[in-house]
Amino acid sequence: MNKELEHQFVTDLESNQNIVHKVCSLYTNDRDSHSDLFQEITIQLWKAYPKFRGESKFSTWMYRVALNTAITLYRKSKRSIQTQDYESVIFKIKADVYDETEEQQLKLMYKAVKQLGDIDKALVFLYLEDKNYSEISETLGITEVNARVKMNRIKNKLRTILNP
Repeated sequence: MNKELEHQFVTDLESNQNIVHKVCSLYTNDRDSHSDLFQEITIQLWKAYPKFRGESKFSTWMYRVALNTAITLYRKSKRSIQTQDYESVIFKIKADVYDETEEQQLKLMYKAVKQLGDIDKALVFLYLEDKNYSEISETLGITEVNARVKMNRIKNKLRTILNP
């Protein structure tokens, strides 16, 4: 790979690495697993970068590679890769007025999301990242209609989990 392409890859990765960290947080439970998954995703991005044609935004392509890598490792793993504990995912910034109700609701929501399958978790993650259905479908490799239908089913499933 030439130096110019290498420099562009490093620049793109550095400016979008939070995407990879978020995916790692979603599919791992400790710092070592997070680092291992981050490294594996970076390797897969590097291998695939020469084939990136710019037909989508770099960040969308990066989500796709990162989620596919995480899901593939999750499925291949003989040991279960557990999701991140709620307390280590949310960075708490205390305001002058603190309302524990919102924190409890978030805790319940994360607990419910952890019960979803790996693809459903990825879809919820992208939805919560404010990605539109077009970007979600492109990232996950499904149709936009399928993404909408799946999201409606997930919402109903989460309602059932949260309000039995």
